[in-house]
Amino acid sequence: MRALILAAGRGSRMRSLTAHKPKCLVELAGRALLDWQLGALRESGIQDIAVVRGYCREALAGSDYTVFDNPRWAQTNMVSSLMCADAWLRQGDCILSYSDIVYHPDAVRALATSSGEIALTYDRLWKHLWLDRFEDPLSDAETFRCDAAGRLLEIGHRATSLAQIEGQYMGLLKLTAAGWGSVYDYLQSLPQAERDGLDMTALLGRLLVRGTGIQAVGVDGQWCEVDSDEDLETYTELLAEVMPWRHDWRWEETA
Repeated sequence: MRALILAAGRGSRMRSLTAHKPKCLVELAGRALLDWQLGALRESGIQDIAVVRGYCREALAGSDYTVFDNPRWAQTNMVSSLMCADAWLRQGDCILSYSDIVYHPDAVRALATSSGEIALTYDRLWKHLWLDRFEDPLSDAETFRCDAAGRLLEIGHRATSLAQIEGQYMGLLKLTAAGWGSVYDYLQSLPQAERDGLDMTALLGRLLVRGTGIQAVGVDGQWCEVDSDEDLETYTELLAEVMPWRHDWRWEETA
């Protein structure tokens, strides 16, 4: 098993914090987001890790990870960054990680052992985190539904009620080489302008419409996403207390 961290974007909602460095190097609790990710992946047993760079790419030297570059990061979305690592993804099973999330190694372990050529993790206890971040969770949370066998049924639409949300997608996926091959072929069939604007959640939704099977692996908290500087402030405050999503944060000392 190997891993790929998608870190090409700037993260403009972080404002001045990303004026001179990529979003993944913003610190949470004195530790860069990228270091949280590398630690969790390695603690879960994955040592072969790559990072897709773009904005301020020179800041991501790659001394202990392989690097791929998305030279068109400013004109493209995350899916295009994924395609920049095509050769890496064709060599075996791979965990994909967004670069603005923090997660427990157990989430990686659960995803790595999941069945299916395409799989993702979702948080069943998502409301705890969203209530800390937003006055109205429905202002940001998206629809997510899966069946009793863990097959994903719906993702990424605007939710009008909590009943439409069985969890929230975390930004962690697994692709087998065969799974990536089918995704790549589909992406290659799209006009470039359409492909350039495609984000990961939209891609997953399209794959469902096409009948592609996606396995959903539920976890209970122990993660967060940093979308804005407000998120960072919220998490920093919560770290001084008992974070409702963390359950057990001792792993940070050994990750």
